[in-house]
Amino acid sequence: QDYMTPGTVHKAFEKNCGTWKADITQYMGGQEMKAEGTAVFEMILGGRYMKSSFNSTIMGMPMEGFGLDAYDNITKEYISIWIDNMGTGVMHMKGKMDPATNKLTYVGTMIDPMSGKEATTKTVTTQVDDNKMIFDMFTVDGTQETKNMSIVYTRAK
Repeated sequence: QDYMTPGTVHKAFEKNCGTWKADITQYMGGQEMKAEGTAVFEMILGGRYMKSSFNSTIMGMPMEGFGLDAYDNITKEYISIWIDNMGTGVMHMKGKMDPATNKLTYVGTMIDPMSGKEATTKTVTTQVDDNKMIFDMFTVDGTQETKNMSIVYTRAK
């Protein structure tokens, strides 16, 4: 029963439900590229998972994707998966929340489309307040982290 019952972490996910404006900055080859998008967060399967749907234009191409964020009551781990139309793979990550800083940090793997090899990815989502979040994404190579993207989310509804 404990495994299947949504808890306080699931309720924290629920606070982010709604529509968000996304101001995107991508960092590629020393250049910054700006874009805008929309994200919709909703709880599914009885409040056990948070689904995110994302739409934008990246490098002049329509981009859409979605993710699932979960908290496993037994392992006490945050789990995230992400898929989008910019590839055919699935990004898998596990993470931890730092309640002192309101930062949820995930680390996982995805296929790097440039090399065709598996790469370590890190994301950090900072909950600034109920109406603003900052998402930063990094590629990790050993001890070196390279920032790929930053998204500032502002609640629209």
